[in-house]
Amino acid sequence: MENKTGHRSRSRRRGCVVGCLVAVVALAAAVAVGLHLWLAWLNRPPPLPSIPDEYLSTVQAAARTCPQVNVPLLAAQIDAESHWNPEANSGQAQGIAQFYPSTWSEWGKDYSGDGTADVWNPQDAIRSQAAYMCALFKQVKTVPGDPTQLTLAAYNAGPTAVINAGGIPRISETENYVTRIEDLIPDYTKTYAQQVAAQQSASASPSPS
Repeated sequence: MENKTGHRSRSRRRGCVVGCLVAVVALAAAVAVGLHLWLAWLNRPPPLPSIPDEYLSTVQAAARTCPQVNVPLLAAQIDAESHWNPEANSGQAQGIAQFYPSTWSEWGKDYSGDGTADVWNPQDAIRSQAAYMCALFKQVKTVPGDPTQLTLAAYNAGPTAVINAGGIPRISETENYVTRIEDLIPDYTKTYAQQVAAQQSASASPSPS
């Protein structure tokens, strides 16, 4: 006859096996969940670009220069030009809006009110960018094609190149420039709407007494 001690010993072993199996299953499930979350994090979409807070009011003011320009357009253009770097310098084009010195000498204006038209000052450069874009819209308006695309091409390659080509010049840099900005405009449209909503919320909040 089997004694009670042997019975209890086998019961403990069975309990240990069941407990170990449960622990292994739980560990495997935790690893699977962790792996899923890690893969989801790796494959997450990149954050949408947005206008840096310090330039938001300047871009908004610039967008009121003429009906043809708007905030998402100017923002996408600045992104393509300099990635919002006010010190960007290609060796020829300068500043946040990447003006050539010859173009800046004609279109650069003192919008900051400090007495100097400074290509390195984003307040001057962004509003000068908008003014130049408005002028370019007029210069290429007789060229067949999308007016915004043609104006962007003129900003990059010059209005004469657009007029002579009868459209966007077959220049890889210019074609890629126009495409990149058009791809960025929907992203900036979304994030700008969020920024406007945040502005309105902040202005509607009662000030602390």
